Amino acid sequence: MVKDIYQQLKGKKILILGFGREGKAAYQFIRRELPQQVLTIADRREIDTCGVERAIVIMGQKYQENLQKYDLILKSPGIVLEDKSPEVLKKVTSQTELFLNAFSKQVVGITGTKGKSTTASLTYHILKQVHPNCLLMGNIGIPAFDLCDQIDEDTIIVYELSCHQLEYIRVSPHVAVLLNLFEEHLDHYGTYENYRYAKENICRYQKEDDVFICDMLHAEDVTPLQPKLITVSSENREASLYVKEGIINYEGHKLAVCPEDSKLVGKHNLYNIGVAYAICQLYGVSDEQFMAALKTYEPLPHRLQNVGTYDGVTFYDDSISTIGETTIQGIKSLPNVGTILLGGMDRGVDYTELAQYLLISKVKNIILMPDTGKRIQQLLSVLSKGSFNEKKVLLADSLKEAVEMAKKITKKGEICLLSPAAASYGFFKNFEERGDYFQRYVKGEE
Repeated sequence: MVKDIYQQLKGKKILILGFGREGKAAYQFIRRELPQQVLTIADRREIDTCGVERAIVIMGQKYQENLQKYDLILKSPGIVLEDKSPEVLKKVTSQTELFLNAFSKQVVGITGTKGKSTTASLTYHILKQVHPNCLLMGNIGIPAFDLCDQIDEDTIIVYELSCHQLEYIRVSPHVAVLLNLFEEHLDHYGTYENYRYAKENICRYQKEDDVFICDMLHAEDVTPLQPKLITVSSENREASLYVKEGIINYEGHKLAVCPEDSKLVGKHNLYNIGVAYAICQLYGVSDEQFMAALKTYEPLPHRLQNVGTYDGVTFYDDSISTIGETTIQGIKSLPNVGTILLGGMDRGVDYTELAQYLLISKVKNIILMPDTGKRIQQLLSVLSKGSFNEKKVLLADSLKEAVEMAKKITKKGEICLLSPAAASYGFFKNFEERGDYFQRYVKGEE
C-alpha cells in the first residue's frame, strides 16, 4: 500500500509547502523511493538545507508565489494558503491525505478541540496490550510517513488529527472520533464555522461500513453515506456512550472506573476514558484487559500535571489549556485551587464564560499575563462592577513574574494552577515549552 502513495507522487512536479516536522518527514519519505525526482521546498522561515539534495529551496515572504505551476502541493499543517483559487486547491494534498488514501481502513482517527492527545495515547496504550501490532502517529508528534515501513495489513493505526491536518483532506478514517468542539484557532480560520468544517472532515467522507464516534451535541448529518454512529455524552442518558460519576454506560453495559483505577483526573478525563473504551470494544478488548491497561497508563505531560509541593503550595501544570472551557475543567478537577495563572496569545476567543466562572469560584487569586491578561481583567471588572468579588486580580509581565507572585500570595495547603486559556505562540515555541519553563520557575531552576 505504500507503493500506492509513491504512485501518486512519481513523476509529479511537487512542492513541499512548509519544512517543519511533517515537511521533513515528507522529503525523507519521497527520497527513499524516488531519489532522483526533483522537488521544490518552500517555507517562510529560513530552513536548514543540510542533507537536502536535488531540491529547489524557496525561503522568505514570497515563498508561496506561483503555486499554480506545481502538479502537487504537499502542504504542512498550519500553513495558510495565500492562493485559494480552485486551480490551486485541486492540487493541494497533505501527508495525512496521502496516508489515509492508502491506509484509511486500518485507521482510528481522533480529533476534537481538547482531549485528542490524551484519548489517542490512551487508546493506543490499551490496544497495544492486546494487539501488539499497533501504531500511534499524527499530531501527537509522530509524522505518519516516518512509520510507513512498520505497517502491514493487520496493523491498527491510531492517528491523532488536528484541524490543520484535516483542513483539505477528501478521505476519512474507518473509525472517526470527534470528541468536542469549542472556539479555537480563529486566527487561522476566521470563523467558528470554518474551523468546525475542517474538523468535520474526519467523518465527511466515511462510508456505510465505517464508524463515527461523536459528542452527542455535534452528531449531525455531515456524511453522504451513514456510518455506524456512536454518540457520547456526560449529560444525556440517551447517548450510545453515557459517562457519568465514574460509570461508563456503553450500549447497555456498565463499567465502573474508580479514582484509583487511573492517574487521569477530572470528569473530562472520564469522558476520554469512555471514548477509549468504546473504541477498544470495536477491537475485541475485554473489560478485564481494558482496566488492567488503564491502570498502567501514564498521563501526558502539561495536562493537569502535578509538578510538586513547594513551601506547602502544590503546583499543577495545565499548559495544554488554550481555551476558557478547559481552564474551567481544570479548576473543577482539582481540590482547593487558590491561585490561577492565565494569559497568552490573543486569538480572539470569547472569555465571558470563563470570567463568569472565576467570579463565582473559590479561586482567590487570579494572575493575568500578556496578551489576553488585560482583556480578561477588563471583563472581570465589568462583570463584577469593579469589585472582582473580593478576589485578588494581578497583572504580570511574564510567566516568570506570575510564578513569583503566586509563590508569595498562595496559602499553604492550596493549589497554584497554570491553565492559561490561551495559546503560547509569540511567547514560547509551543505549550510544551511554556509548561517546561513553568516547572523550572516553580522549582527555582531558572
